[in-house]
Amino acid sequence: MKKTLLYFIFAVSFYSFSINGEKKILLGSRDIFNIDATQEKNISEIPIDSLAIVNFFSQYPKLKGCEPQVFEVYRTNHYQSVWFANKKINELGILLYQSTGNLSEEGLQIKIPYKEKLDLFFSQSDKELSPYIEDELLLTSVYFYYTQHVFQGIDDKSTADLGWFIPRKKLSFVTYLDTLMRNPKLLSHDESKMFKQYYRLKDALKKYRLIEAKGKWQPIVMTNSNPIVVGSKSSVVYKVRERLHYLGYLKADNKSMKYDKELAQAVWKYKKNVGITVDDLITSRLVASLNVPIADRIKSIIFNMERCRWISSDFNQADEYIFINIPSYEMNYFKEGKTLLNSKVVVGKVMNQTVIFSGMLQYVVFSPYWNVPKSIIDKEIAPAMKKNKNYLAQHNMEWNNGNIRQKPGPKNSLGLVKFLFPNSNSIYLHDTPSKSLFKEEKRAFSHGCIRLEKPIELAYLLVKDDKNWTMEKLNNAFHSKKEIWYTLKHKIPVYIGYFTAWVNEYDEVQFYDDVYARDECLTSYLFSEQ
Repeated sequence: MKKTLLYFIFAVSFYSFSINGEKKILLGSRDIFNIDATQEKNISEIPIDSLAIVNFFSQYPKLKGCEPQVFEVYRTNHYQSVWFANKKINELGILLYQSTGNLSEEGLQIKIPYKEKLDLFFSQSDKELSPYIEDELLLTSVYFYYTQHVFQGIDDKSTADLGWFIPRKKLSFVTYLDTLMRNPKLLSHDESKMFKQYYRLKDALKKYRLIEAKGKWQPIVMTNSNPIVVGSKSSVVYKVRERLHYLGYLKADNKSMKYDKELAQAVWKYKKNVGITVDDLITSRLVASLNVPIADRIKSIIFNMERCRWISSDFNQADEYIFINIPSYEMNYFKEGKTLLNSKVVVGKVMNQTVIFSGMLQYVVFSPYWNVPKSIIDKEIAPAMKKNKNYLAQHNMEWNNGNIRQKPGPKNSLGLVKFLFPNSNSIYLHDTPSKSLFKEEKRAFSHGCIRLEKPIELAYLLVKDDKNWTMEKLNNAFHSKKEIWYTLKHKIPVYIGYFTAWVNEYDEVQFYDDVYARDECLTSYLFSEQ
């Protein structure tokens, strides 16, 4: 009976007692025959028991999602304190707490659960500091909650539901804790774990919030739809100049109503960064873009910071890759840190959206056949053939094993060349005979594949290091009457992404129309009531 009573008293020592009106988890190593609730052992002297962890999450259910990781970190750390030594909290613990108060700078609208408990603990002076296991476990749980939201973002299932199929980065925040302990400053900036575009957007968010705080983002009224040319005078010029100065396109605002060359250069650069046809005219289209509410621009930055959380930091060190951004209708081919080729692209229509995914470019196909998808045969070609028996011959098409294909030639829908990165979405890059579409600002016209403005240039870059391919052979391949396949010496990653806000190498913020309404879909994930 006495032995049973001793076991009972020992077990109770791990449970919660009321100390000065506030519940704390006892450290469990006091003299069990003479418990003095005002005297606590130093946390660094006492191991964290698994029973205390279970009890903690019963009291803090909003953090229960972190429980498996909390157990793992203490198993790894032999159930010793992570944050305290001799009643002193380490540097990472202090930085973590400071970071929990700056979540808006990370573009997050969330609140840290039980933040008031942390505030109470950190309000103590060094002399008053008396950490309990409860404080230890709260800090650990908050660490996992914080890193999950800041470094990882919404879960994999949610991004898949949003149509994002680029593989998500994988991080072990238990392992990462060791890295942060060695270098706590990585918590605020770590390009080995975060796509560097995230930090550029973070700086842009700060800049745009400062503009918003000034309260000078008033609508620009343009009563006359006629474009304003360089040399003209207008109150609209005054307002456009002021707005572009706020945005950083002009170093100074001379308050002039005369449209001068300095302002024209700023107009040209701004148009380029928002996907408007580039010229030096002040148009109603330009004014409409400048009138987008600053709050909407801020939201756009936040949406794309979230997307950066899904991207692997391998991007930062990648030696060679092709990146297509759907909203900007643009492709960039990067190699050894340099842009080898920039090309306009045509992407899928809203009803035939280009898929957001990645693959490995493996083949260049010169003078390609176009194997017409069954959906296009059923919806477009079959009805046309009923009206015109010569439809196939007139369009250089033929039957092939029960399917229809278009033969190589200048009028082939794939143009002179296509680029294959085998995938289940049947998406590839290709030339097109419809060159006029590249003059359009909004270029969502295809059935899902991506048409390139500069396919010849891309093909040349891909084969130029192969001594077997001369310029003459390359030109002949483009105009052959039969398909010619070329296998790349090494595969090149291709990423088809979706960013409506981007910061370029000159620290200029670029905004693009949300062509597939993907930002709108993110709203419920990032701006829902907490």
